[in-house]
Amino acid sequence: MKHTPEKTAADPTAYAPILDNLPPVAVADAAALSAYKQAVTRGRGVLQAQYRADMPATAVTGGFAGFIDAVLRLLWRSWFARHGRDHGEGKRQGAGETEAEAALLAVGGYGRAELYPWSDIDLMVLTGKKTSPALSGAIQEFIAFLWDIGLHVGHSVRAIQDTVAEAKLDVTVITNLIEARRVSGDAALFERMRRAIGPGKLWPSKKFYLAKLEEQSRRHHKYQDTAYRLEPNVKESPGGLRDIHTIGWIARRHFSARRFAGQRDVGGAALQSCGFLTAQEFDALRRGHLFLAKVRIGLHLLKGRGDDRLLFDDQRALARQFGHSGAGNAPVERFMQQYYRTVMELGRLNEMLLQHFEQALLPAPLLQRALSPLSGRRINARFRTRRGYLEVADPHVFARAPHALLEAFLLLQRQPRLKGVRAATIRLMRRHLDLIDDKFRADRRAQALFMEILRQPTGITAALRRMNRYGVLARYLPEFDHIVGRMQFDLFHAYTVDEHILFVVRNLRRFTVPRYHHEFPLCSQIMATLPKPELAYIAGLYHDIGKGRGGDHSELGAVDARAFCRRHGLDEHDTALVGWLVEQHLLMSSTSQKQDISDARVVREFTRQVGDATRLNYLYVLTVADIRGTNPTLWNNWKANLLADLYHAALEVYRRGGKFEGDERAVRQARQRESRARLTAQDYDDRRIDDLWRQLPAAYFSRHATDTIVWHTAVILNNAKKRLPIVRCRYDQSRGVNNIFIYANDQANLF
Repeated sequence: MKHTPEKTAADPTAYAPILDNLPPVAVADAAALSAYKQAVTRGRGVLQAQYRADMPATAVTGGFAGFIDAVLRLLWRSWFARHGRDHGEGKRQGAGETEAEAALLAVGGYGRAELYPWSDIDLMVLTGKKTSPALSGAIQEFIAFLWDIGLHVGHSVRAIQDTVAEAKLDVTVITNLIEARRVSGDAALFERMRRAIGPGKLWPSKKFYLAKLEEQSRRHHKYQDTAYRLEPNVKESPGGLRDIHTIGWIARRHFSARRFAGQRDVGGAALQSCGFLTAQEFDALRRGHLFLAKVRIGLHLLKGRGDDRLLFDDQRALARQFGHSGAGNAPVERFMQQYYRTVMELGRLNEMLLQHFEQALLPAPLLQRALSPLSGRRINARFRTRRGYLEVADPHVFARAPHALLEAFLLLQRQPRLKGVRAATIRLMRRHLDLIDDKFRADRRAQALFMEILRQPTGITAALRRMNRYGVLARYLPEFDHIVGRMQFDLFHAYTVDEHILFVVRNLRRFTVPRYHHEFPLCSQIMATLPKPELAYIAGLYHDIGKGRGGDHSELGAVDARAFCRRHGLDEHDTALVGWLVEQHLLMSSTSQKQDISDARVVREFTRQVGDATRLNYLYVLTVADIRGTNPTLWNNWKANLLADLYHAALEVYRRGGKFEGDERAVRQARQRESRARLTAQDYDDRRIDDLWRQLPAAYFSRHATDTIVWHTAVILNNAKKRLPIVRCRYDQSRGVNNIFIYANDQANLF
């Protein structure tokens, strides 16, 4: 099954045979339970068939919502007709429905007729007055019956007065009610509630917008403000379905629209007619919604439950369902690149739309006072500020001066109080991306601007992220385009390649910020001594850029990095350094974690490969930034101490002018003297110490510190008459690790 644009509508009669065979429920007996349980199962089967037939996702979820509507309506009418007669609750209405008693409402996702296979069915029973014990009991039995037949129900029971009071206090409640629609029951009661919670009485548009903006910010922060984790949440992660819903909620509140995104919607028409979105942008929003909705349907069907996390195993299965074939990880990587590029586009549209709403809902004088003196002033001939955002001086700026496409990001760095790029200017940037061609890349003004962006004291990460989000970075660095949204299908990397690269640059930049010096003091000290920090940032940009092309990504990236350096006028020394850093960016981590760095021969070989202290400094900060940017859980004290030990050992070699042998002998002798002094002070016999040490190779005393030698010797001498093996463990507080010491007779395959 391939993901295709909307081409068919869901068959409205598909569920009819199921509904035609459902009897009214007089009592919740076994026959009724069985009939309705089978109906729900068959209903999900119809949904699955429509999904596999490649019907548009919104038609599939809308059709399923309509089916559930029909089931609930039949149950409600028959159930409450019976209870109304038995308990005298209200007057009879046509077709067995009671009047002035209660209304059954669909709220939340079910309210907007977007019902996924295993989503919760959010219901609200609205009453006109205090709920009587008889009605309360009937509602409890009704909800229990729904659970018994296999529906996952979330419900509330409220009188209108209580509904208004709760909606006034809680933005989540008012959000659910904005999407409410009547399934069955008293229509007049529902209309009274709608009038009571309207924007003229509760949560006016401005207040609602600010609350939803804060809610989205908290949700994004929960997911580390990135859409590019390798096991994303299709609904909640940045750029996911919830971001589309947020726009829909604000649009409904502002335009009093009833439907949005992916349907024939009043909200979408309003967004286009007022200039918030172009027709092409709205189409991109609609297509993104359809794609994510189809992914979410597939996830629910695959898991058999309402889980929205796109885990590795799910990605493989969905890649096949979406028509991606081939050997190895290629199909899943192509599918996930489609996913990540979709959420990048949706994130950009979300940013633009929220900005439009801000300008429409927040009074200009208030913004101008808050942002003064950055509101409405000219920066240069090409740019000005407006309401706290950067915008072009006129619509022809990029056509006349293409290098302004890069200048905009430099100006944002130099004006840190600006909140971003004005939506209309983002749109202009997108329209003029084709201007970034080989001629543009060879332009000295463009090259100087890009290097200046990397040399700024602040805002480097934000600038690069914006450039990536708006498509400028991949146009200026064509080699970067290949890794935008590219995943690495393993449990080691937590992010897409482009997001990982930007995290590495962020980590490098963070080493230079005083308020973060406590996190990595050694890295911060080293960064302060680097003659050209921008060389580290360039190496960070290119260290993984060769992934996914076949061959050694370090070598491929080094070729690209050297070409970048020469194109941007770096001298041969700096070009060689950056190329070497990219080519050898794994050297320090692999040496520290896979070899015995207490062995002088390992340190000797490492220092030979590195060459000098300057390269060592650059390599160390790049290595730490790389590991930290790979996976938040990957960094630990063990790795930190291994890297620091290797760094200090290599640095000491360079300080000694590269000498080894004589120094090694002196180090061994010094450690033996100090260890012996500490052991004899504890009443250990010199003769027994000598007998033991004669059995150990000379390299042992080069490899281990005095404290460790004393510990090992004491443990062995204390257990001289006991049977082997000896196993001891102690915590090394300075390194944050547990040291395990094993002393045993040598034999094949000992470990």
